[in-house]
Amino acid sequence: MAGQNDNRETGATLDPRWDAQGLVTAVVTDSATGEVLMLAHMNEAALRATIKTRVAHFWSRSRQALWRKGETSGNELLVQDIRVDCDQDAVWLICTPRGPACHTGARSCFYRRVTGEGTLSSVEEQSRS
Repeated sequence: MAGQNDNRETGATLDPRWDAQGLVTAVVTDSATGEVLMLAHMNEAALRATIKTRVAHFWSRSRQALWRKGETSGNELLVQDIRVDCDQDAVWLICTPRGPACHTGARSCFYRRVTGEGTLSSVEEQSRS
């Protein structure tokens, strides 16, 4: 546990605590509704590009490549605010989405709920009933 004098926790310097792969977790929420839209990972280049352009960039672990959200679909995430958690090992992007956030076409990547039986059901289906 870090002490009171840990500059990463109390200072004004951005100093992400990268994991062994050089990544931090990034949580994205909708600036208008607060809804969680997606979870992804950022490396240093993705974070730098996001800060500079105010458009969300991430590191694709499957493709091992930097990607700008919406570069092929047009469904960009326009960044309104960037926050880090207390020990800087997670980033929170508060964004205005231009289209669905999920590659499946769903508004949010969190479109399924775990039921009491341990199965999955659509959040939209449950809200309609």
